[in-house]
Amino acid sequence: METIIDNNITKQLLNEIAWLEAIIDTSLTLYFQNESPYSSVKELIPPPVLSEEGGYAELLRKYDMNFEERVLLILALIPHIRPQCLDVFLIKNKNIDTEFSEFGGHKESKQYGFIPTLETACFIVGGADDMAVRLEFMKAIDKDHFLYRDRILHAIKYPIRLQEKLELSEESLHTIITGKKYIPTYSSQFPAQSITTKLDWEDLIVEPRVKQQLEEIQQWVQHSDLILHQWNLDKILKPGFRVLFYGSPGTGKTLAATLLGKATNTPVFRVDLSMIVSKYIGETEKNLGSLFDEAASKNWILFFDEADALFSKRTQTTTSNDRHANQEVAYLLQRIEDFDGLVILATNLQSNIDEAFLRRFQITVDFPKPKYKERKLLWKKMIGNTFEIEEGVVTIDTIAKNYELSGGEMINVVRYCAIKAARNGEKKVTLNTIMMGIKREYNKSNKTFN
Repeated sequence: METIIDNNITKQLLNEIAWLEAIIDTSLTLYFQNESPYSSVKELIPPPVLSEEGGYAELLRKYDMNFEERVLLILALIPHIRPQCLDVFLIKNKNIDTEFSEFGGHKESKQYGFIPTLETACFIVGGADDMAVRLEFMKAIDKDHFLYRDRILHAIKYPIRLQEKLELSEESLHTIITGKKYIPTYSSQFPAQSITTKLDWEDLIVEPRVKQQLEEIQQWVQHSDLILHQWNLDKILKPGFRVLFYGSPGTGKTLAATLLGKATNTPVFRVDLSMIVSKYIGETEKNLGSLFDEAASKNWILFFDEADALFSKRTQTTTSNDRHANQEVAYLLQRIEDFDGLVILATNLQSNIDEAFLRRFQITVDFPKPKYKERKLLWKKMIGNTFEIEEGVVTIDTIAKNYELSGGEMINVVRYCAIKAARNGEKKVTLNTIMMGIKREYNKSNKTFN
């Protein structure tokens, strides 16, 4: 099956290249007033989309691109897959012994070949001599055009001029070449890390009320396109969805966010606030802007863990620092409002979050510490189903009843027990070892262990 898909991707690109070569040949022929069977390049019909598979075909289908848009897409891709196709634009104007300025092209030192610009695309579609075509082309290509808005093409400067290099974004190039979804790597430019899990919904042991709220969030992610666009509710509902998770550490907030992504086949990114929040005026807003710009129109889930550092209550504006902090909050409010994906904020205490944020959450989910029933299930899943447990007076049921631990603390106990079992060379855990692990966790929190 994979070979068939790869062949379709290759065939689609080869057909697209042949179409572009025919357009370039025709545009040059018409421009130099040589004989041609065509009176316009638009008589050259774009090739059909062969398959729903593959990044290139998916882009064509998703946006239903017109003639000019398809030219822009293949022209931006061509330096990567068939650069010699553009060598014809390297010819010089013999009358003045220089390049044809109407061909456009980007010049870089230590770079060979012709790098197309928007001017090149404008020339190809007939905008060299036809002023109406040129003006229409210039009017259509701006930052709000989906090619730039959805970061299919990359622009260095805005507003966009015809001298702008025609360049695919890193994401688009990756998707077209590999046919796979692009997941950005963690960096200072994108301070968020993709998080996944091997666990499933049944592994998340929480109260039924919490599960119901999480199901509601999942259903929004799965059905938002139907609700907003097919039912035309986008007139009154914004596309994004904002959720607050609050509760003690280790109660399942991060796992819940990750499972939402797994259930909806949506990438989840945990945002590193330490790389976003800056003491320098304007830097925090700049960092947040870069993050949201990268995530725009991707339907990603952004998970702000331990969000108090940025989303805490605003203060009275008695100093310039207070005013600066409030500006950061106001900016963040606006970006979250405009974001079209799911944003999840996680905090230990709901009371830490600014009321202006709370009003904007569609759902707030309280993750309480597990009670006896949940603790018993957790111990059974994490230890009882894995290890042979020494029989004794103290049982797993007794431990679940007498020792209040979060799921995260229980995981630490399991790790401690696993290390001890591995050292002994057998998959067996004594209740004494479990108790020692629990005592370690109690000591961390300065709780009395009996």
